[in-house]
Amino acid sequence: MGLNGNDAVPYSVPFFINGREVHPQGSFDVTSPATGEVVSRGGSATVVEVEAAIDAAANAFKTWKQTLPRERRGIFFKAAEVMQKRTDELCGYMMEETGCPRQWADVNIGIAQDFLYDVAGRVGSLEGTVPVTRDPNIGAMVLKEPFGVILAIAPWNAPYILGMRSVLLPIAAGNTAILKGSELCPRTMWGLCSVFHEAGLPAGVLNLLVHAPADAAAITQSLIAHASVKKINFTGSTAVGRIIGKIAGEHLKPVLLELGGKAPAIVWEDADLDNAAVQCALGAFLNSGQICMSTERILVHKSVRAEFEKKLVGAISHTLGSQTDALVLITGAAVERNRKLIQDALAKGASLLYGDATTTKEPTKTRMRPAVISGVKSDMEIYQTESFGPTVSLIEIETEEDALRIANDTEYGLSSAIFTEDLRRGLRFAKEIETGAVHINSMTVHDESALPHGGVKASGYGRFNANHGLNEWVRTKTVTYRY
Repeated sequence: MGLNGNDAVPYSVPFFINGREVHPQGSFDVTSPATGEVVSRGGSATVVEVEAAIDAAANAFKTWKQTLPRERRGIFFKAAEVMQKRTDELCGYMMEETGCPRQWADVNIGIAQDFLYDVAGRVGSLEGTVPVTRDPNIGAMVLKEPFGVILAIAPWNAPYILGMRSVLLPIAAGNTAILKGSELCPRTMWGLCSVFHEAGLPAGVLNLLVHAPADAAAITQSLIAHASVKKINFTGSTAVGRIIGKIAGEHLKPVLLELGGKAPAIVWEDADLDNAAVQCALGAFLNSGQICMSTERILVHKSVRAEFEKKLVGAISHTLGSQTDALVLITGAAVERNRKLIQDALAKGASLLYGDATTTKEPTKTRMRPAVISGVKSDMEIYQTESFGPTVSLIEIETEEDALRIANDTEYGLSSAIFTEDLRRGLRFAKEIETGAVHINSMTVHDESALPHGGVKASGYGRFNANHGLNEWVRTKTVTYRY
């Protein structure tokens, strides 16, 4: 039974266009990966809804860009209160559509609220400059102004966190937004947008569209190509990010991309192994490893490898508890991808430190037991491929040069971790690792409102969060005047 309380008729998830709920003609089934049951029906956008959403956002921009920081601040504070009041409801949508545990849903709500409070405090910090010109008779101002209509594309794996940051920062800077929500969790995305509307966000400032999976290319292309859409942000896979970037480039539109990762965790010989084991277990298997910052490779010093392996196995059982039997992944295809990576590694000489690669008799095809693969080498597919699932590699190292070479031997560069009791060594590693974030003695998964977030290399470019993220959504205008 879905949250609508009706087995026979799944809830039909509407869009938000110009402050109103809109039900398109077409729809598609949304299936829970935890139960295999249809939990709702997502609306399937067409060019008609695309045009309506863009028109609504463009019209709303005329007035929204003129609102004072205190007006926006008040709405964001109210939205945080609404999220708190509706926590159980919002968590329910996310758990039902993505199959995640309540713990991960609560984390999403908490961080999304933090974003609202943090950005509310920063909304008045955008300011221009008055530079000195070469001519004493000419003055100049450099203003900061919003772009206009923003297209935000957010995924399913952390929908309240990633959905919130994709629209909050642009809106705070005076833009209006269209959120193209994931077809895997449309009701969750609806819940996010409904929070803003309940908090008093004016009609048209935030609009929500979702499309059927088969329509992804056509709808995305039409949104990016539209003359009124001025900038795009996308969070998702590197493969799709390349497509988004290419389409945007053809139309000379800027993009902010936060893409895949292959996060390394370096466990040095002087590390607190108990802490390292727990942090690596959490980093690898939180939300079934379906986080762009998930720990994918553990590089452990030769001298402590045996002891660390024992502690890691114990930490996995302790941190995951009853979930160690089978974690829920978003689709059966994700399970198959991870199993193939494991089989390839084992066929080429790796071994399983933890897990069961042969188990296929799970309650649903979307479940998989966590796995740690020991002895991973560069000729194995999992050495380079992002698993985006409950599969992590263990690689032995002996020197700092080895650690850095392997850590950087990837096209990705989003997050990383280092475990050492020597802060100087930790900072030395941090300086040389090619990632957008490095966490010393903490797991690779870390995202908070006060810290800029984003990657390098094929993990994307641009930054979300903090003042760096706010400034992504304004452009400068130079004004000169003669005295």
